[in-house]
Amino acid sequence: MKNINLNQYQSHPYHLVDPSPWPILVSFSLLSLTTGAVMYMQGHPKGELLLILGLSLTITGMGLWFRDIITEGTYQGHHTKQVQTGLIIGFVLFIVSEIFAFFSIFWAYFYASLSPAIEIGGVWPPLGISALDPFSIPLLNTFLLLSSGAFVTYGHHALIAGDRKGAILGTIITIILAVIFTALQYVEYSEAGFTIADSVSTGLHGLHVIVGTIFILVGFIRILNYHLTDTHHIGHEAGILYWHFVDIVWLFLFIAVYYWGGM
Repeated sequence: MKNINLNQYQSHPYHLVDPSPWPILVSFSLLSLTTGAVMYMQGHPKGELLLILGLSLTITGMGLWFRDIITEGTYQGHHTKQVQTGLIIGFVLFIVSEIFAFFSIFWAYFYASLSPAIEIGGVWPPLGISALDPFSIPLLNTFLLLSSGAFVTYGHHALIAGDRKGAILGTIITIILAVIFTALQYVEYSEAGFTIADSVSTGLHGLHVIVGTIFILVGFIRILNYHLTDTHHIGHEAGILYWHFVDIVWLFLFIAVYYWGGM
């Protein structure tokens, strides 16, 4: 069979995407999600319903959107080197926006802790809040998250080297460690004297861990289905980059929130 080349049909290496309903759907879904989250944290009776609706629509829209992207890159061959470069730049900019989001949270945290307001008793931690022991679950979670970062890196290098078994092993161990981390976070919050709504920093990080786990899980499924090669695995590489970002944020959280914040 004659090889088909995109150059036979277009004179440029870029991908002109077809019209898609998913961006506008995800935009309104995220609006519902954030509005519902604020309403829920403020105790509004309809907040939980709007939060669940927004979350469901966001997950559905992103799933269908990413399905189309995988189809375009894996089966239609639209992800040329130039397109992959653009995707990487876009994802790096996304990580930069995430850095600034956590920077603002750390700024607010240090402002509140270094100069406690009279409304919280003029002390830190606030009156009535018992600090968590940093050398119990938080320390174990630190070990789990750093280990998962090492294993996902091992799986990535195995994929590049053409070692399919190593790529599968490293990725699945990462997923297992991530699930254990999330479960321990749930146990931590269930035993704490405050809720996830009271601790934006660790709660937001927990949400990022869940998103990162889904990222790595999708990459794992694609490895099993032979979607990824040693030179074409841009989606999985983005997930790994995101996971390392989550690791670094957790180190700052452990030092600033669990260790220094509880002194």
